[in-house]
Amino acid sequence: MRLQEIGFRLRAARLEQKLTQAQLAKTAGVSRTTLNQLESGLVLDLGVQRLRAILREVGLDLLLGQSNSEPAPDFIRMAADSASVSYRTPLSEDELIRAILTGKVPASRRPHFRTLLEEASPALLQGLVQTIGQWTKPGRIEKNLVKIANEIKAKRKVEEWLKSA
Repeated sequence: MRLQEIGFRLRAARLEQKLTQAQLAKTAGVSRTTLNQLESGLVLDLGVQRLRAILREVGLDLLLGQSNSEPAPDFIRMAADSASVSYRTPLSEDELIRAILTGKVPASRRPHFRTLLEEASPALLQGLVQTIGQWTKPGRIEKNLVKIANEIKAKRKVEEWLKSA
C-alpha cells in the first residue's frame, strides 16, 4: 500500500467522523499542512510514528500480513520504468505520482514524461490513470495528464487513449 492510498483512506475516515483537518491535526499533534499533504497524496516525508498517531485518531492502524492473492500489476512502477529507459537519472515512482496528482512536471523530468506519454502502451497508461485515480477526485488525473501532455508538447493525443479507457 502506498502513502497516497493511506492518505485517501484517512480522508474518507475523517470526513465520515465529521472532523475538520484542523481538528484532526491538533489531536494527532501534526500541522494541518502535513495532514492536507497526506490526504492529497503530496506529502514528501512522514515517519511511521507520526502516521500511526494520525491514523489512531480516526480509528485506523497499519497492519502487516501475508498476501494470499496474486499481486495486481504495479502500473506506477512500470510507468516510472518505461519513462526512465533512455535516461541516466530515473524518474522515481514518487515523482511520477506527485506530477500526475498536481499536473506539474519539474523541468528536469519533462523528457521522461514525454517518453512515457508518447511511447507507453495505452493499457499501461490507462492502468496508471486507474491506479492513481483511486486516490483523488474523479476526472482530476485525466485533466492533469492532458495539461501535462500539452505543456510538454507530447505528439501523441492523450485524449484519444483516455476515451478508449
